[in-house]
Amino acid sequence: MEKKITFEVCCASLDGALNAQMGGADRIELNCATDLGGLTPSLGLLTECKAALKIPVLAMVRPRGGGFCYTDNEAKTMYRDAETLLRHGADGIVFGFLKADGTVDSARCKEMLDIIDGSTSVFNRAIDTVPGIFDALDALIESRVKRVLTSGGRQTALEGAQAINAMMKRAAGRLEILAGGGVRTYNIGEVLKLTGCNQIHFSCRKRIADNSTAANPFVRFNASALSENSFYVTDGEGVAEIIKAAKG
Repeated sequence: MEKKITFEVCCASLDGALNAQMGGADRIELNCATDLGGLTPSLGLLTECKAALKIPVLAMVRPRGGGFCYTDNEAKTMYRDAETLLRHGADGIVFGFLKADGTVDSARCKEMLDIIDGSTSVFNRAIDTVPGIFDALDALIESRVKRVLTSGGRQTALEGAQAINAMMKRAAGRLEILAGGGVRTYNIGEVLKLTGCNQIHFSCRKRIADNSTAANPFVRFNASALSENSFYVTDGEGVAEIIKAAKG
């Protein structure tokens, strides 16, 4: 019997989420600021996605880029964001808490898990930066996190496939492993085979032109490395191609 694979797509807009659903996604990880690794989406974005989509929508809760060790005020904001997103229909919360030494902050995880309660809890790729990935996994299992998104401590899931497979064996069903990071049409089959995962996370974006600011090149709003005249949105056809490659 063919193994059922769950395909989760990272999206940062309503257009992108609809494109992902059209392409065959099974669920959405919703965020904003994907160039920073994904931050907390707006309440308006979540509300519109829940109204328009037929598949589950999990919301990222991450107040800034640049690490996962948060101040008390940042943590309070994250808890409030999680409460609000869940109250307005989020099917789960994606989060990550680390201490200054890079290990899992179990105390703050517990605070967040108490808020998430019966909804889906996902620890994000903060786990890929920890000094001991299996110790971190054990801590999350003990905390009763439902799922972990990981590239196995490497830049891509393909590079970390061996570690992801070992994490699955160590978890032994006590926690779900979601493989993600650098998943593309040409490597998704190998990632699934080597990791043994039955769920996969990826983004698939296309560039869209927006020349509304081109009349005055002396004013910029984006960081210097980012284009002022374009943005990215999830590519539904690309999502379909990745899923087809996985099934093929």
